[in-house]
Amino acid sequence: MPPVIQNIINSFAYDPQQPLLFHSTFFLFFFIVVLLFYPLVVNKVKVRTWYLMLVSLYFYYKTSGSFLILLLVTSLINYGLGALIYNAKSKAMKRFYIWISVFWNLGTLGYFKYTNFLITTINQIFGGQLPLYDIILPVGISFFTFQTWSYTLDIYFGKLEPLKSFVDFTFFVSFFPQLVAGPIVRASYFIPQIHKKLSLDKDTIAKALVLIFSGLLKKAVIADYLSINFVDRIFENPALFSGVENLLGVYAYALQIYCDFSGYSDIAIGLAALMGFSLPVNFLTPYRATSVTDFWRRWHISLSSWLRDYLYIPLGGNRKGKPRQYLNLMITMLLGGLWHGASWNFVVWGGIHGIALVLDKMILKLKIMQTKVMKYVGVIVTFHFVCFGWIFFRSPDFSVAWLILKRIFTDFHGNIFFQWISQYHICAVLILLGYIFHWMPEGYNNYLERFFRKCPLVLQSLLLAFLIWVLFQFRSAAIQPFIYFQF
Repeated sequence: MPPVIQNIINSFAYDPQQPLLFHSTFFLFFFIVVLLFYPLVVNKVKVRTWYLMLVSLYFYYKTSGSFLILLLVTSLINYGLGALIYNAKSKAMKRFYIWISVFWNLGTLGYFKYTNFLITTINQIFGGQLPLYDIILPVGISFFTFQTWSYTLDIYFGKLEPLKSFVDFTFFVSFFPQLVAGPIVRASYFIPQIHKKLSLDKDTIAKALVLIFSGLLKKAVIADYLSINFVDRIFENPALFSGVENLLGVYAYALQIYCDFSGYSDIAIGLAALMGFSLPVNFLTPYRATSVTDFWRRWHISLSSWLRDYLYIPLGGNRKGKPRQYLNLMITMLLGGLWHGASWNFVVWGGIHGIALVLDKMILKLKIMQTKVMKYVGVIVTFHFVCFGWIFFRSPDFSVAWLILKRIFTDFHGNIFFQWISQYHICAVLILLGYIFHWMPEGYNNYLERFFRKCPLVLQSLLLAFLIWVLFQFRSAAIQPFIYFQF
């Protein structure tokens, strides 16, 4: 077989060094092919569901290889348990089946994500020498586990009836735009869309294209450039930089993680919209938040609402007095921190957000906190508190986090700020523009959509060509994976 043809065939197979990413060339080819055949099946619900399920399963195979089997087994078990819970004759049997669901979902998540973390912690506490296991974390396991788990929980709480078709359920779990990094889609939100007649008007197309373009700009231009050219250098060796550079590195990381994750969500929502499906909004300009409580209504909304509905409220929420509410908040945020990764850094990050939420409950009802001045002060304080938390979130260990804080507070050297600008002028411009766009009035996106929709086709094509040119100029030697892929 000619080498060229062999290479083409090989490119369709899973390559652990080149997983399928939204901003890769192969994904562009994949999505164009999906859209080419989509008009042939879009009005035939069963064929459309089979078609999107199969291309989604291929997408996950191309992203994670043999872990496709884990995705299918998890889907099958939760699908079966959903039916058993719904048809159980007694409450005790429903409870028995939901505990099997808890055991399976937490068990798989715990094995792949937390086994070595637990062994390391035991070794550190007791001075043991227990060996670590060679465990590979499946991409997106935290997302699809929470998604399938919401299905059995909603049936248990009487909010949902089980699906009759395993194909429909597998499609719901594996729909490729949101499969590996969210938004976490509830069964009650997505399943009613599977059998509806899909329509795609001009407004939806314009909105979808604006989301995809802005997502690509956020990820490929701002997040990747800042990561490679500034942020990674600071967090890898903060001792080489002054306090002001460390502080700018923290501000840059706050922008990087927002652009990386919200960029992915924008692309996912836009891709789904081009196929006629709706995914929930996951970010609402979170650095405009006036308090930490407000921040969690704007950041990773699909996860924070999942934790609220399936953990905080079942724990008792605010129904059992103030002390119990504060305890419930702390438990929710500590586990939310641990969801992000098997490290005490994430637990501390979740813990300080839990403490801040408790303080919010104590002071936000005060009259003075409702004034306009305090709202503005709240935005500044909340932004810097969130940045403080990102130091622990991004640092590889506590020693690096403490060193960054020490450099900021004891070795600031603000006089080299303009020298930094001359050395990192592109980073400085990206940081400035990123935050300006973030804090612009909320109607900005609507204006862009309207502008794009009204543009003649020629101008739309020129804008697209300009975007591709910008992406090409900022592309790095290796495509950077999305930060939340590791979660």
